[in-house]
Amino acid sequence: MTSERDGLSAVIDDAALIAQSRRRPDRFAALYDRYFREIYAYISGRLGGQIADDLAAEVFLVAFRKRDTFDPARGAVRPWLYGIATNLVAQHRRSETRRLEALRRTPRDTTAEHGHEDLVATRVTAASAQGQLAAAIGDLPDGDRDVLVLVALAELTYEEVAQALDIPFGTVGSRLNRVRRKLRARFGDVNPMLGETHG
Repeated sequence: MTSERDGLSAVIDDAALIAQSRRRPDRFAALYDRYFREIYAYISGRLGGQIADDLAAEVFLVAFRKRDTFDPARGAVRPWLYGIATNLVAQHRRSETRRLEALRRTPRDTTAEHGHEDLVATRVTAASAQGQLAAAIGDLPDGDRDVLVLVALAELTYEEVAQALDIPFGTVGSRLNRVRRKLRARFGDVNPMLGETHG
């Protein structure tokens, strides 16, 4: 009950800050202070730290410029910021694709391949799994990939993802289910991070 009330309070506070910033632009700095770190972490996870510095700042610049169009009845400020961030990430998709390609080419560690146990252990090393997983994520359609990383990396709820991407709530769940099926099919029902079979 308390967390629900706190969440509602944050929405009201955020919306009030946006409204106040229309008359007093310096009030927008409170939103920057409140959300910059998590927006930065989201972008950094998608595109790398070098791009994230500039792009995270750009998210807030875009939000500041568009603050007159923010409608608190449509949703909270946090998913709105993630929506802006996702759109900016889409504009930098080439950088993301190059990064995923680099991970795909990450060689496996073959130094310990002496016995059967070493061979099996080497095949499930983090570098190998990371490269395979990066390739699989890179092959997903943009919409599916956006939903996956907003849930997995930004830890948004389905409702927040729906608000961020301006899609129906049910579409979030169906895209995630489709991603899970594709990844299971790609890895033969083996979780690439754990090397375990799913029943």
